[in-house]
Amino acid sequence: MLLFDRAKYTLLIAGLLVTALGFVLMIGGGSADPNEFSYDLFSFRRITLAPFLVLAGFGIQIFAIMKKTSNEAETKATSTPKKPAATPEVKQKK
Repeated sequence: MLLFDRAKYTLLIAGLLVTALGFVLMIGGGSADPNEFSYDLFSFRRITLAPFLVLAGFGIQIFAIMKKTSNEAETKATSTPKKPAATPEVKQKK
């Protein structure tokens, strides 16, 4: 039995892919010659787009985990059993 239903796993994988894409877009920007500075380091892709994709991927993953399930089996597996109501004690008079 799986912990989540298929829709949650799909969202989790999508979030992982978006996060990975963001990290891949951050790669590079260095210079082959250490004496020469490359301004590609400060491009839109590395400064704005990639961090946005990383945060969006984390947001998708958090949403996937917190999303209410429609799967009845998952609800039964993760719910805690209800405790019986406490009965008041009756004090006996001596």
